[in-house]
Amino acid sequence: MATRIKEKAAKIAQTREKRPHAIAKHIRISPSKVNVVLDTVRGKTVNDALALLESTPKSAAEPITKLINSAVANAEHNLNIPRIDLFVAEVYSGAGPILKRTMPRAKGRAYRINKRTSHITVILDTLKEVK
Repeated sequence: MATRIKEKAAKIAQTREKRPHAIAKHIRISPSKVNVVLDTVRGKTVNDALALLESTPKSAAEPITKLINSAVANAEHNLNIPRIDLFVAEVYSGAGPILKRTMPRAKGRAYRINKRTSHITVILDTLKEVK
């Protein structure tokens, strides 16, 4: 069993994302509502994306702003990439766990209410590679 641990670790390191990224999990907004805001940010430079999010009245704008700032900090600290060279290469959200609640209805029935959560991922890339 222990003979393949090094092989597995090497394979994981090889397939790991090399670009600066950040992930936020268990955000209490449904993925469909988050995707509306993500579509406005995708492909923009970091400064343009943050300016757009600042003026967006959606509730998903705040966690996405924090997430982009976190990815920028990861790029600057870990990979020594300046903020000016970064753009939002990929950004997507997936479904997280669903909080299941019930609403009492007439005649002893109960309707289910699904309170959805999101996992949001932001991957940045440098502008120099695109040119």
